[in-house]
Amino acid sequence: MAEAKKRLLTYAGLKALEDELENLKVVKRKEVAAKIKEAREQGDLSENAEYDAAKDEQRDIEARIEELEGILKNAEVVVEDEVDFDKINVGCKVKVFDVTYDEEMEFKIVGSTEANSLEGKISNESPVGQALIGKKAGELVDVETQAGQIQYKVLEISRSM
Repeated sequence: MAEAKKRLLTYAGLKALEDELENLKVVKRKEVAAKIKEAREQGDLSENAEYDAAKDEQRDIEARIEELEGILKNAEVVVEDEVDFDKINVGCKVKVFDVTYDEEMEFKIVGSTEANSLEGKISNESPVGQALIGKKAGELVDVETQAGQIQYKVLEISRSM
């Protein structure tokens, strides 16, 4: 059996996943069980849309619990005190100047599990993340993206956690 891939997480990311798992197990399971019980009490289950919807919700909750447990089991937490802030790595906040589009941007470099472009969190496995990892302030970085070649100048590296 192949060893599961380690999932890099910041401490904040780990805490968020643990909180979500706890909520699913303690709150959501009870809520959906009550919905199923209520739907069963309505009688004939063969044409009971509420029952079907509740069972679907239960299946989704259990699938997410299983997914979260797998992620947490294989989590490797980035310890802030061990991160070298002289160069870009997971756990850093990076300010760059986009030479191509003449604008300043800020990213948090996180593991793929935490990535969320709307929150400015980019994965270390994304094209931009891969290109930035290991770079120092002042360096130019060329990134090949779906939109084409982009060049960044690294302005600043700091703590993000």
